[in-house]
Amino acid sequence: MHEANQLLLHPSRQVGADLYAWFAAGGGEGLNAALADPAAIIPLLRDAGLRGMGGAGFPTWRKWEATAVAGTPGCDRYVVCNANEDEPGTFKDRHLLRWTPHQVIEGALIAALAVDANHVVLYVNPHQEQAIAEVRKAVGQWRGSEPLGRLEKRLGRPLQMEVVATSGRYIGGEETAVISWLEGNFPFPRRKPPFPAESGVAGAPTLLNNAETLANVPHILRNGADWYRALGLGEAVGTKLYSLSGDVLQPGLYELPMGTSLQSLIFDHGGGMLEGKAFKAVFTGGPSNTLLTAADLDVALDFDSVRQRRSRLGTGAMIVVSEGTSIVRRVAEYIEFFAAGSCGQCPPCKCGTFQMARLLDRLDTGHGTVDDLRALQNLCRILPGSGRCGLIDGAVTVVESSLHTFPQEYGLARA
Repeated sequence: MHEANQLLLHPSRQVGADLYAWFAAGGGEGLNAALADPAAIIPLLRDAGLRGMGGAGFPTWRKWEATAVAGTPGCDRYVVCNANEDEPGTFKDRHLLRWTPHQVIEGALIAALAVDANHVVLYVNPHQEQAIAEVRKAVGQWRGSEPLGRLEKRLGRPLQMEVVATSGRYIGGEETAVISWLEGNFPFPRRKPPFPAESGVAGAPTLLNNAETLANVPHILRNGADWYRALGLGEAVGTKLYSLSGDVLQPGLYELPMGTSLQSLIFDHGGGMLEGKAFKAVFTGGPSNTLLTAADLDVALDFDSVRQRRSRLGTGAMIVVSEGTSIVRRVAEYIEFFAAGSCGQCPPCKCGTFQMARLLDRLDTGHGTVDDLRALQNLCRILPGSGRCGLIDGAVTVVESSLHTFPQEYGLARA
């Protein structure tokens, strides 16, 4: 087993909501290091190269620094762990929160210390019942604990921790929709700026990070930046949780060095394709990104390398498709998901995703016409940038990618 596999998923770490078992496994040492020198936390994350694991890959330290300097000294500040995780093919955060909630909470507490926050919110999808139950137990154990008392002494004020069930909607994971929901409203995304670091929950500076991002923080504080960087391959740093699903023999959640090749993930760790099936393509980072094909099996699975192939690593979800599977059908299913998940606030998004789903269904079932195909191509040209969030852009991306990569399945020679 690669040493990196022990970072998040090793059985010794799967202590559930038992705080003292977490401490016995080495937990708490990252928080102790942070309490010893709070000013060093953000520079350490910068040196480690930690990036957001929720999809965007934005440098973590930049978010933390922006939140720390926003507002006025002593004002309310929030740290929000975003674990909405409602996109097809992504199942990493629910594992972390079910089996190792304390490392996520410890990461959030270190974040609170770094940005001088007096509120920590664990924002968890209610559909993941076991995960949300474990998180609630875990938070209950931290309340009144000696480490939390030392943290509050450092902050100079009480720290409020709470678990909030999300709306359970896909759009509820968008960062401004998170803020809207926490304020008691429908999870409508908002236009940016202002960004959450400037004006988030109740107008207060707010730091939002994905659960996987926060889970890395205690280990970096405990072991140092050089240790974390050395876990990656090539120019990549750290490790990544890859949600592998689809037509592979061993689907599952794999923690591997960042920069592991797509070939290695599918054929070494995932056991290869189902018997009698040949590799056709993979939806990278979930269904809102571009398709990669056999020509891309050599790609290193890190943010920059995948971007060079005009795709995105996203959440690390890899949905594998075999020969004989209709790409048009798969894309139609994903666009139907986006259409159902649109909040309806932006008419181009709600109507556009519905119309794309309708056209794709017609094309897939053999009822489509050349005009339908041209209408789909036209929607891909006019819809990007028309919504307040990235939902419509993600939907267009996967449709455009399928049109470009598998034109024969759309009968483009007829158009």
